[in-house]
Amino acid sequence: MISNIGKYCIMLSVVLRRPKKKDIFLTRCFNEFIVIGLSSLPIVILMSAFMGGVIALQTASNITSPLLPEYTIGYITQSSTILEFSPTIISLILAGKVGSNIASEIGTMRVTEQIDALEIMGVNSLNYLVFPKIIAAVLFFPILIIFSMALSLFGGWLSLLLSDLCSTETYLLGIRTDFKIFNIIYALTKTVVFGFLIASIASFYGYYVRGGAINVGKASTQAVVISSICILIANFILTQMILL
Repeated sequence: MISNIGKYCIMLSVVLRRPKKKDIFLTRCFNEFIVIGLSSLPIVILMSAFMGGVIALQTASNITSPLLPEYTIGYITQSSTILEFSPTIISLILAGKVGSNIASEIGTMRVTEQIDALEIMGVNSLNYLVFPKIIAAVLFFPILIIFSMALSLFGGWLSLLLSDLCSTETYLLGIRTDFKIFNIIYALTKTVVFGFLIASIASFYGYYVRGGAINVGKASTQAVVISSICILIANFILTQMILL
């Protein structure tokens, strides 16, 4: 475990170097935006809309006290979505989707000796392969999370409208109640850290895989598990540092 942490830090020191050919680097970053970012939109849309609806319905069903105003439904949906659901739960889902994709892609290149060919040609393979993925994850994940926040709130409104549990005006009042821009900044800050962890850890397990196709599958599984654990630990640390 400690040796892996050391290898991971050494890998980052090689990855985070200035690219020699900026035009090639920008082209690869653009391609990774599509592979990592745009391809993740469908699952983010689906999860966010339904989870926002579930949060709103569960909140409405559990508010039985007459002392609690009806707009509490919108307030709880807003705070739950912005503070925890969108940045953390969606990032865990992206760890499974994007992390496994990165690990299997780089792992396949390793076992088929494509990475060895790059190094023979004098290319910094880590910088060439991994750095664009990290940049794409760090820059595009916050955009996905903003989409997730909006869709979750929309899903909550739609579910309440269809079930006739809360009026639109009351729901919007709850969303606006005690709304803090700082909470969005906090959520996006977490997302940037999570994106970095997902891309770098998945790349690490894919790059250092040994053996054949079976080991590539094992590396992908390890990448998802370790990324998820690191996201949960980072979430706890960032919450202590920023919110408290």
